Amino acid sequence: MSRIEPAPFRPGLRIEEAPRTLREIALERLRTAIVEHHFPPGARLTERELCEQMGVSRSVVREVIRHLETEGLVESVPHHGPNVARLDAATAAEIYEIRGLLESRAARDAAQTATPQSIALLRNALQRIGSAYAAQDHHGVLQATTDFYEAMFTAGGKRVTWDVVKRLNSRISWLRSMNIASPGRSVSGLGQMEKIFRAIEERRPDDAAEASREHVANAAALAHALLAERDKDGAP
Repeated sequence: MSRIEPAPFRPGLRIEEAPRTLREIALERLRTAIVEHHFPPGARLTERELCEQMGVSRSVVREVIRHLETEGLVESVPHHGPNVARLDAATAAEIYEIRGLLESRAARDAAQTATPQSIALLRNALQRIGSAYAAQDHHGVLQATTDFYEAMFTAGGKRVTWDVVKRLNSRISWLRSMNIASPGRSVSGLGQMEKIFRAIEERRPDDAAEASREHVANAAALAHALLAERDKDGAP
């Protein structure tokens, strides 16, 4: 009787990522809810209500809140408990200043060293941003925009710098979420990112750096105006 040999294992079936824990899923869900302004600045985060909404234990909720405090999205108020942090104009300006410095250098270096694979990743992310804007999918815009910048920093060999940026990413995404909801941002913001991409693709380092600085400056000005309007109206 002939022996039946097992079929060769298909690499496409291999599990590349470890399964996420309940804490990781809860962290992602609450972070997204805050970043996308489902919980407004100043809103109180009640453990009991979060447990009911997410279907997790209080210990998980406490761990998640502590982690979001380190990201600057949550702040603990004495005798009151955890609140969604209120991002002020001065903090926003500092974040944009850091972005301007780091992103312009990454764009310059990407224009010098990007591989065809890196260019393809940037193009794909840019196309997904456009599609998400067209579908009014703000979550999709945020996700694809983060992917674009990760590809740009990686293409420029700035992996450590990207790690630094990721520590600010929650507050960057909060500001970005506010900006992309403003009228006309799907045209102006996307157009500026396309300008960065074209300069990288065409190997024009100075133009890539300048386009990046211009993009960040425009985003900073828009955020400043929106935050000023919020503070004038007394909105959270």
